[in-house]
This record gives sequence, structure tokens and C-alpha cells, in this order.
Amino acid sequence: MAGRALMIQGTGSDVGKSVLTAALCRIFVRQGYRVAPFKAQNMALNSFVTLEGGEIGRAQAVQAAAARAEPSVHMNPILMKPREDTSAQIMVHGKPVGNYSAIEYIELKKSLVPKIKESLDFLKNNYDIVIIEGAGSPAEINLREHDLVNMTTALEAKSPVLLVADIDRGGVFASIVGTFALLEEYERDMIKGVIINRFRGQLERLKPGLEEVEGMIKRPIIGVIPYYTDFHIPEEDRYLPREKQKNKKKDIEIAVVYLQHISNFTDFDPLEETEGVVLKYITDPGELGNPDAVIIPGSKNTIEDLDSLWKQGWVDRLISFYRSGGTVVGICGGYQMLGRKITDPGAAESSINAIKGIGLLEAATEFYNDKITCQAWGEIKGTGEKVIGYEIHMGKTRLMEGIEPLLVIHRRGNHEVLDYDGAVSKDGRVFGTYLHGIFDQVSFRLRFVNQLRNNKGLPPLDIKGQMNQFEVWERSYEMLADLVSSSLDMKFIEKLVC
Repeated sequence: MAGRALMIQGTGSDVGKSVLTAALCRIFVRQGYRVAPFKAQNMALNSFVTLEGGEIGRAQAVQAAAARAEPSVHMNPILMKPREDTSAQIMVHGKPVGNYSAIEYIELKKSLVPKIKESLDFLKNNYDIVIIEGAGSPAEINLREHDLVNMTTALEAKSPVLLVADIDRGGVFASIVGTFALLEEYERDMIKGVIINRFRGQLERLKPGLEEVEGMIKRPIIGVIPYYTDFHIPEEDRYLPREKQKNKKKDIEIAVVYLQHISNFTDFDPLEETEGVVLKYITDPGELGNPDAVIIPGSKNTIEDLDSLWKQGWVDRLISFYRSGGTVVGICGGYQMLGRKITDPGAAESSINAIKGIGLLEAATEFYNDKITCQAWGEIKGTGEKVIGYEIHMGKTRLMEGIEPLLVIHRRGNHEVLDYDGAVSKDGRVFGTYLHGIFDQVSFRLRFVNQLRNNKGLPPLDIKGQMNQFEVWERSYEMLADLVSSSLDMKFIEKLVC
């Protein structure tokens, strides 16, 4: 018997659809159901690689973890990775099919509906419940004709819809009533209830407004979820400063260069969770100040971002920072930028065929048309510390004589290998790697942080009692599920899908 579906749509972007989807995945899996998340089309630069080597939105990987399910390309059959303001790389079932402008993509969409149906059928045939996430708002009337991810998906999945609205940004009642007003009658009929998210205050003061809105839309408001700050679920596609960072003790400050095409910034969430560590994301080298370390993150357009760093004065600033005793780290595209040069003779990524690197690592990168996407397992060279993560990159990096790799890789995907990754300078103050998720490992993260602490004469953090990021997220999923299940009318929701 095919599984049932439930869809979460929103009155707008960033109202909490992704996190609520993760919460419902965990709630139902705790009840013994086999649960899978689904988002027909996602636009994100935070991505994840499945075991079979397919690329999906990071949000769906987070939701899969909440559902205790292995991430699959069927959970996010279409992934759009923006390249510029008007174009994006399109991934279908985890693999790139080309770069398309907005107008070109409208034509491509016609051929993608069967791919969405294929993935929905796969999930419904292999899971009891599929929790579907929409995108933006279903009431974007200028986009309705070409919609793939909201009501089109709900109809294909035969799924009831719950509408979520964010009260923290203000105007919540207008956003709910306005959404209903702009929908077609058959679309309104698909919405079975409304959820209000991120509420701060006394619920009694909100009730008169809830009752009036229910009368207007003829739908029940099935719960009000409190604003929470004491646990964290990774953000979908942009960095949002956390409230708990504001008053955090700052023993160590780490600056992350906010590249124009930054990707996979969730790599640094574990550092932000670490005792005494404060992260700041900066775009202007004049704002760098005197941090303890600087990280250059991944990029969807490495060469163009490196070109911007040269033009903005970042390169000289980073070299000066290193020469004054600072530590510099590069992840993926940031690792490539730290080398002597990057070449792209076949214009695989950019019209710039060659560019000088920052030069803090004796390495050189050449781009090819093939994109490397895989999960990887290995160890820190020389210490034996185990690390796992995933690679998403164009190009290969060659180390020059006298420089040591950072990692020994033993497995990529389903294949045993003996390979090396990354590089570390002779003094240890510059290193880079292609491995996303390297800071998830508590031993590696604390060794890095403790070295920075040692440089300032601070005592080291004790690894005892420290959790790997996987354990941190697991704790967060449980706390999120407890909060959401206690805030919503779960009997109402269960009748829709069980």
C-alpha cells in the first residue's frame, strides 16, 4: 500500500517550513512510521551529497536525519544552485543538466514534471508517510502558471496542506488572510489548517486574533509554536545570526569571509556551537579587525569570487594577517583560492582561464568539466583521527614539492581508495581541504580551537563530555519534536495522514 503525504506550505519565505518539516519527520518516526521528507524543487547553495553521489539541498538531508532515513536524490529531485542573479545550475536527481537563465528554465520545467512524479512515487512506495515542503508562498500569482513546488506538487501527491505563518516578523494575520484571498478556490480547499510559528508572548493575548482569523478563512489554527533559541537546526540557504551569540563569552573569534557566491556555510555551525568561540561573517576586509583565525568558505563560482577578493583588497589583507601570526583556513573553493594559481582552460566554471591564487599554500588547481560529488571517509594524516564528510567541487588540486596533505582518504562513496586530500603549511597555520563537514568531528574541531587558545595562553577545552555535531543535531531534533508536538493539535494532523 502506498504511503500517505502531508504538505507544509508557507505564507512566505523563511517562515519555518524547513524546520517544521524536520519536526514532523521526527514526530512520526518516533511513532514507528517510516518517514521521508520531500521537496520537489529547491534553490540553495547549501547542498549535501548522498551515498550514491547525488547532490540534494542541505535542508532535505537535515530532514532525512530527523526522519532517521538515508538521504536520497528522490527527496529533492530538482536542485537549483544560483550562479548569478539571473541564472542557475540545474541538478536533476542529483546530477547537473546545465546552466539555465530564468526564461530558459521555464521551458525546461515542462520536462521535469515526470521526474517529480517519479520521485514522489518512489518515496510513497517505500515509506509510510512523506512530509512535503513547499517553497516561498503558493500565493505568488505571477509564478502560479509555472509552479512546480507548491500546489502542483500537492495535487500530484494527493496531499492535504498545512499553512505556516511567522508571527515574529509582524503582520501574521494579514499574511494568512492575504494568502487565502489570492488562492484559487480549489487551492484553498487543499489547505486544512494553519500553524503560527515563532511566537513570543502570552498566548491569551493572541486568542482574540486567532478566533477572528479562523472566522475569515474558515479553517482552524491548529497550533502556535513558541520562538526558541536553546537548540539549533541548520539553516537552509543563508546565514542568520543567532541570538545566543550576542552575549556569548568571546575567548576565540573566527572570521568567515562572506563570499558573493558563498556555499555550504553550515560547515561552520559546529564552531559556532563551541564554548568560547564566536564567529563573524564579513564582506569588507576593512572590517576584519584582529580575529584569531580567518576561514575562506566554499563557493559556487570560485574563480569569480577569487577575482573579487583581489579587487577588494582581501588578498593583501589575508597575507598580512597570516604574516602577523594569524591562522587561515580554506574549505573547498576556499582551499583552491589559498594555492598559487587556479586554471580553467576549458571554461568549465568561468570565462577567466587563469588567476593567481592567494599563495599561502604551495598548491595549484586545474578545473575540468567533471564535477566530483561523493561522501568520503578518512583520517588526519599523522594523527589517525577519523573524519567523515562529503566532497562537492570542480577541479583537482596538485600539491607542490615539500607540502604535506591534510587527510588520508580511505573510502569515497561505495569504493575503497587510498588517496590524499587537502594541504597544510609547514608551520601549521594554513590548511585547506575539500571535505565539507570536517568540523563536525569533535576531535578535529577541538584540536583546531585549542591551538588557537594556546596561541593566546588560554587553557584547552576538555574533549570529555563534548558531542560530535551529529549528536548535537540528534539532541536538537528531539527537542524540536517535543516542542512542536506539544504546541500543535497532533490528533488533527494524524487524522490527515494516518
